[in-house]
Amino acid sequence: MHVSEIDTPALVVDLEIMERNLARVADYAREHHLRLRPHTKTHKSVRLAQRQLASGAAGLTVAKVSEAEIMMGAAPGDVLVAFPIIGHTKLARLTELARRTRVTVALDCGFTARQLEDAARLAQVEIGVLAEVDVGLGRVGVSPGEPLLQLVRTIEKLAPHLRFEGITFYPGHVKSLDEAGLAALAGVSETMRGVLDDLKAAGIEAKIVSGGSTPTLFHSHEVYGVTEIRPGTYVFNDINTVRSGACEMADCAASILAAVVSTARPGQMIIDGGSKTFSSDRLANSAEVTFGHVVEAPGARFHKMNEEHGFIDLTHADAEFDVGDRVHVIPNHICVAVNLHERVYGLRGDQVEEVWTVDARGKLQ
Repeated sequence: MHVSEIDTPALVVDLEIMERNLARVADYAREHHLRLRPHTKTHKSVRLAQRQLASGAAGLTVAKVSEAEIMMGAAPGDVLVAFPIIGHTKLARLTELARRTRVTVALDCGFTARQLEDAARLAQVEIGVLAEVDVGLGRVGVSPGEPLLQLVRTIEKLAPHLRFEGITFYPGHVKSLDEAGLAALAGVSETMRGVLDDLKAAGIEAKIVSGGSTPTLFHSHEVYGVTEIRPGTYVFNDINTVRSGACEMADCAASILAAVVSTARPGQMIIDGGSKTFSSDRLANSAEVTFGHVVEAPGARFHKMNEEHGFIDLTHADAEFDVGDRVHVIPNHICVAVNLHERVYGLRGDQVEEVWTVDARGKLQ
């Protein structure tokens, strides 16, 4: 199939760029002796998970039990559920997965740990646990110091069905690599130094120190004590990743192929994709309202969406378009956009080399 035969709107991926992204991160992890356990939330594809494992990933990271169930199709030897799992239904499914592969869960409270232990004991399986510490985002994770030590002691008491593996953190508040962002990352490193010193003083060994994000990806080795990284967006990249300084526009592998359906208003075109096609996430660290970058018209501004319509202001674009023309739009946030699509078209040049299903699309439980 030629790219011109793809019906729009469609999620397309430049395979050469994607393969370069996969190789670059695998090489980085090897160079700095970091365990790579990529997050599948970005691509949600068994096929791409298999490629990540083949390129050197030691395991996979997911957010939901249903995602873990889907990713078993990639035959991972290790799965981290980087989200607190509560509720008997989810835990019963999780323990079934633990019969098939090594499972680790991130959590931040004793209640969650005790529910997990009850389920593991009932199923007679062992599940690894990473204690989550907050390093600045203020989302999940206990505070460093005594709250973290208490959590770890609780987890250790729940052996043998729970296995304390170490610490996890997410520096999601570091969204850029400018002077302020690098200073914030240095603060994360100092926090982790204190955390690991506290654990050592208490006689507790953290075999795994799992952290990182795509914006901070290539500075992960600068954070004290890190042994494992869990990037997700890097496989495709997006405009927010470009804005963070973590990649170049040429590193963005995924885009939405859309058709121009109206040019009735001067200085504006409407494309056949809106909020049901693109992520509604805006640019990070910016008051500017845009929803993606139009590759064929860098000066254009994709500033408004209805469900099926994308409004693109061409006032400052050095380009003109007619109804029927096609454009590529790189979303601000690719992870959410992928979850809106059923399939992905892998391109090499102008040819569709492969088509894959977004296997974990809509897997929320």
